[in-house]
Amino acid sequence: MMLKTMGVLLCATLVACVDVMPQKDFNLEKMAGKWWVVGIATNAQWFVNRKAGMKMGTSMLLPTAGGDLDISCANQNADGSCWRMTHLAKKTDIPGRFTFTSQRWNNENDMRVVAVQYDDFALIHTIKTKHGVTDVLNKLFSRTPEVSADLQKKFMQFSLDTGILSENIVILPKNGECTEE
Repeated sequence: MMLKTMGVLLCATLVACVDVMPQKDFNLEKMAGKWWVVGIATNAQWFVNRKAGMKMGTSMLLPTAGGDLDISCANQNADGSCWRMTHLAKKTDIPGRFTFTSQRWNNENDMRVVAVQYDDFALIHTIKTKHGVTDVLNKLFSRTPEVSADLQKKFMQFSLDTGILSENIVILPKNGECTEE
């Protein structure tokens, strides 16, 4: 009994134990195009230290012929310059679930598209692991910089359910958009 109780406590502490599955009828082709990153939620220290200065950015998603997903992220900096990052997310045996290694942050990522209405929003859940430490990162994508109050509530509740503290759930302020280079 003691061992079982310790396991539950450890699982609750690590939050990665929450088994979040992708949306059942996931369609990779319909994910293609530009998405605004309108919400971010994580207890990771990097976010806690930087959340006050974060603003909306965009992600371009491009399915590959082999079923993987090219992800190109861009955020406009205060001086008008752009911060960019790209990943090739490899498909898994489960549609809507991808894995990739971030070259920039040197971490392993297990990304799941848990809810999506392809012309409106996508809720992305990523389990990030670096040096044995695991963090959960939830993102709310939208086809426009505007997002309904109901969708914000859904994102907040999902984030709470995956172990994110309420103060670490942020709907990002609008920002300028980076143009293609």
